[in-house]
Amino acid sequence: MLPDFIDPEYVLYGIVFLAVVLLAEGGFLWWRDTYGPKKRVSKRMAMLERGATSEEIITALRRQSTDVSKSLLPSVIRYLDARMNQAGIRMSAQRMLTIMASVTMLIGFLFPLLGGITGQVRSAGAVLLIVLFAGGIGIALPVLAINYLAARRLKLLEKQFPTALDVLVRGLRAGYPITGALELVVSEMPDPLSSELGLVLAEMNYGYPLRDALVNLSERVQTQDINMFVVSVSIQTETGGSLSEILDGLAKVIRDRAAMVLKVRALASEGKMTGALLTAMPIITFIGVFWSTPEFYLDVVDDPWFMPGVIGIVFLFTLGVVVMNRLIAIKV
Repeated sequence: MLPDFIDPEYVLYGIVFLAVVLLAEGGFLWWRDTYGPKKRVSKRMAMLERGATSEEIITALRRQSTDVSKSLLPSVIRYLDARMNQAGIRMSAQRMLTIMASVTMLIGFLFPLLGGITGQVRSAGAVLLIVLFAGGIGIALPVLAINYLAARRLKLLEKQFPTALDVLVRGLRAGYPITGALELVVSEMPDPLSSELGLVLAEMNYGYPLRDALVNLSERVQTQDINMFVVSVSIQTETGGSLSEILDGLAKVIRDRAAMVLKVRALASEGKMTGALLTAMPIITFIGVFWSTPEFYLDVVDDPWFMPGVIGIVFLFTLGVVVMNRLIAIKV
């Protein structure tokens, strides 16, 4: 109950104002992170024409990083940071986690008021439903979206990489140095590979050795093709030899491996689609039903078997997601 000197109407207006502010900020960040990467290459070229320094170019291209040692949830931050790197989202993982937590708490406080169910939230079971509903919207759905964007971007990177190696080999055989050949790839290839290699060039211009810049690339992308490329270049810089011949052979290996990967994906596509649907549909169904008719759940929250049932469902759902991911995670 609120004190007598606090008007509930003003409290509702304040919550709605905060919701609009967070929604506006979220929309701006989504627009920047979605359409910003498409303009990074042209932005880099424009900055070079204006005479920008390598430090300014790196700052413009590199996403915000998170110091895991200072975070309260290092494993969560590390996982989220890796997936956001792969998805091309420039926001830091800690900021994303803060926004997700803020949206979750806001929905948890706002939905009972707007849904007119404040009088029914009087038991631990009802509070648990509100928490699960808010967590589903504020945490589960963003994580599913980030994973989808990361998977789509990685597939595009793997598709572009053999062609990029061919361009790199032709540049090296034409007499370009490695930096010039990389510049040729950046100017010829579209995003997202162009932005990633553009950051490699910016780091090299800033003073990074080629090996360190490529290691940073492999840590950002984390694909086997990029890892093989980095290892090949690192070995060549230490032992010598023709880099163009090495990369030409690597391109053939990657194409053969890509053909094998496509066959494996075709055979495992049914299992992966089933796993994705069985992961997403329970969350989406619960959110949709609770949003439209919360009484469907609130009418039975006082039943003594409700809390054990909810805990059991959450445990079995988590166990099923882990088992399905291990079954469909086929590495080639």
